[in-house]
Amino acid sequence: MQVPGDTTSQNPMSSLGDYDHDVRNRYPAPDSDAADGLRDYEGQVRDSVRRFYYQNHVRQTVDFVRSSREKYLPVRTRRMGIWQAMDYLNDLVDDSDPDTEFPQIVHAVQTAEAIRADGHPDWFVLTGLIHDMGKVLCLFDEPQWAVTGDTFPVGCRYSESIVYQEFFQQNPDWHNEEYQTVNGIYEFGCGLDNVLMSWGHDEYLYNVVKDFVPREAQYMIRYHSFYPAHREGAYAHLMNDEDRRMFDHVREFNPYDLYTKIDAVPELEKLMPYYHDLVSRFFPNEIWW
Repeated sequence: MQVPGDTTSQNPMSSLGDYDHDVRNRYPAPDSDAADGLRDYEGQVRDSVRRFYYQNHVRQTVDFVRSSREKYLPVRTRRMGIWQAMDYLNDLVDDSDPDTEFPQIVHAVQTAEAIRADGHPDWFVLTGLIHDMGKVLCLFDEPQWAVTGDTFPVGCRYSESIVYQEFFQQNPDWHNEEYQTVNGIYEFGCGLDNVLMSWGHDEYLYNVVKDFVPREAQYMIRYHSFYPAHREGAYAHLMNDEDRRMFDHVREFNPYDLYTKIDAVPELEKLMPYYHDLVSRFFPNEIWW
């Protein structure tokens, strides 16, 4: 295993958008030139992103996940509205991402507009708008490796489909025999509600909004970064019937998340009345974060 150099920085990427760009490299759109199966993905990974993966895989332990859940759940850190949180995220601009140099609201609205254009219901459009808002964890000074990244279960054997799976060898849980069996601390078919997922913006936002959105939206938000499962088919042995049914919705959502960044900026001034009304139909003026 080759450990990337200088893994001491808590935030090795220039912004969270570096990770998003890397995922699009790893999973190119089916109709793109890069989708021919011959891509040299490893050659395209930025050193900073590789360092991020190392930190994420080494530090996402069972103990860390449990302590993060104890710290943030039930949600009680701050009360603010959806648009207050969006205003904060607008400061998270990725100057190094060749796909976009726009505020987060642009990607949020691009995603939501693509969903709306395809005639999906309002709750689906809302999900596109808010799906990344768990990144407000940065507001609470959480490091990048505890905010973004592919998500995966902790407390059981790491799937070989997880990107840079070899970095887990430096994770303390690698040496815990109970955690490295196929089921680990779980039962076969126990259902993902009973599984500890690596901590980040997906799990956090799910807990922020779960009382306000339909079950399908909850799954889309909670598992949209669970690429080992919804793109690679891993961890099916932990799923129950509801998980398998709901993951059809997660897979339906994923292309909108990955492939809707375009050069044209949405006409936000014209669109905002619609989105303000949409948000008001699902959320009160303030909620706990």
